[in-house]
Amino acid sequence: MTKTIRLTAAQAMVKYIAAQMTESGEPFIAGCWAIFGHGNVAGLGEALYHVQDALPTYRGHNEQTMAHAAIAYAKQSGRKRAMMATSSIGPGATNMVTAAALAHVNRIPVLLVPGDVFANRGPDPVLQQIESFGDGTISANDCFRPVSRYFDRITRPEHLLTALPRAFRTMTDPADCGPVTLAFCQDVQAEAYDYPESFFAPRVWRQRRIRPDAGELSAVAALVLAAKRPVIVAGGGVHYSGATGVLKTFAEAHNIPVTETQAGKSALPWDHPLNLGPIGVTGGEPANIVCAEADLVLGVGTRFQDFTTGSWGLFANPARKLVSLNVAACDAMKHGAEPLMADARVGLEELGSALAGHRAPGSIDGLKPDWFGKVDPLTDAPSDSNQLPTDMQVIGAVQRAADEDTVVMCAAGTMPGELHKLWKAGRPGSYHMEYGFSCMGYEIAGAMGIKLAQPERDVICFTGDGTYMMANSEMATAAMMGISFTVVVTDNRGFGCINRLQIGTGGAEFNNLLDHAVHSVPSAIDFAAHAGAMGATSVKVSSIAALEQALAGRHEITGPYVIVIDTDPYPSTEYGGTWWEVAVPEVSVRKNVNDARKDYVANKKTQRAD
Repeated sequence: MTKTIRLTAAQAMVKYIAAQMTESGEPFIAGCWAIFGHGNVAGLGEALYHVQDALPTYRGHNEQTMAHAAIAYAKQSGRKRAMMATSSIGPGATNMVTAAALAHVNRIPVLLVPGDVFANRGPDPVLQQIESFGDGTISANDCFRPVSRYFDRITRPEHLLTALPRAFRTMTDPADCGPVTLAFCQDVQAEAYDYPESFFAPRVWRQRRIRPDAGELSAVAALVLAAKRPVIVAGGGVHYSGATGVLKTFAEAHNIPVTETQAGKSALPWDHPLNLGPIGVTGGEPANIVCAEADLVLGVGTRFQDFTTGSWGLFANPARKLVSLNVAACDAMKHGAEPLMADARVGLEELGSALAGHRAPGSIDGLKPDWFGKVDPLTDAPSDSNQLPTDMQVIGAVQRAADEDTVVMCAAGTMPGELHKLWKAGRPGSYHMEYGFSCMGYEIAGAMGIKLAQPERDVICFTGDGTYMMANSEMATAAMMGISFTVVVTDNRGFGCINRLQIGTGGAEFNNLLDHAVHSVPSAIDFAAHAGAMGATSVKVSSIAALEQALAGRHEITGPYVIVIDTDPYPSTEYGGTWWEVAVPEVSVRKNVNDARKDYVANKKTQRAD
């Protein structure tokens, strides 16, 4: 007879979760972020209380940002571990939809457990219930369906017997990795069921390494052997596969230069001779020059988003062949690529063996010194202390203060582009950028998640004033928990990045910088005082020299440390980059818009459909 144990569904869920292990012997779910409400406090709340030693619960201040912290934890952990986030029904649940989309775009595992309506429908409509007049099965949690890799609604206690293994299969599958949503009906959380004891036995989830198909490997090897000017595009999959060392060996053995996407940056040290640095819209001249001339583009662990490909106008050589080495079939087949569906590490190893001693004939001599000769002066401290510092100069100050344990992170606005171009990343994992969803509000919560994942690292977060205003509440969480990281707030008084895009597409400055917005009272936000009120140590500095001095003391501070500096919203690095498709109005009374439209039409002609 099968031995059983009688538990509520909520108790069974957390007991199962706590027993799921990594290959290194750690729990795969490192903890649960929770904001309780009527949809989860009585069921899941009571269950989580009893498993705190095995599955610690952390209290967030906003459902979206606590989920961002969980996502950053998983990303910095190389997807080897993840976290859970639970909310009540209604706005608590829908607040997490944005985070789910972020995780989906970036292929990051996170377990989201929003409370749901009553499965028995007895008290319908309950507080915060969304009623669909035409479909009685719908709740607000259906918003998660398009942004979840796996979605399930738990309407019976025994549903967990199939739903939970499917959830962990998804989160630990490199090809299908992403957010899982288990919408948990609040009455079901409290219902008891006789679960098989074997269901709760510890289980190790191994992240499989897909080996390449022999036919695909042969076809790709032939393309590399025939190429005269090949180039590698290193994406985030290089990091998740643990393939940085193999990439270095492969590039050196076959004399193939490497470019880095936002997610792939730090795959090679910045000063490696074959590392051409950032590619695409936010890229540099070395990478983009070589990519424009390349006859073979070998993508490794990249999804080829538009910022990487210059909206598919960057790879301009008419004879160009595209190869995509990726664990996901969708990514491996994009834009007519020759697929090499495989784990990045194993795929590079086997491709290297197939190439034997082959070395590509090309040379990149002179490209990197010329590039750094142009951009290095941009990061120097300003000679005129009366001028507002630029974002480039702020980056320079942080770079000079950084050490080998520093992780810089960001997500949206001006800084991602400037950091991609200018930051000199050393060891793998020292650059953490959420630029798949480019989600304003990820930064502070994300910095907290990074520090939880790697407490030994020196985490420095870049955020603008606009992003800070969108989501800053987890600063208080970090202060309460004593989690130490540094936040550099560049205050350019508005959305400087989009203001420049507005100008660049011919538009008038409007509704982006605070000076161009409708208001009766001029904005005068004291960000240092605000951060201090949430428990952070904070200071406002007036110069790059003062910023460097403030950064020098960061290791002596416990908890979040916020440094605010006013910056100029207009300058950006003019070197490098490539076209990015942003549709310009076809008809306008503004000459600047009409001129921008002509440039847009001309650039559209460079866009490749293949």
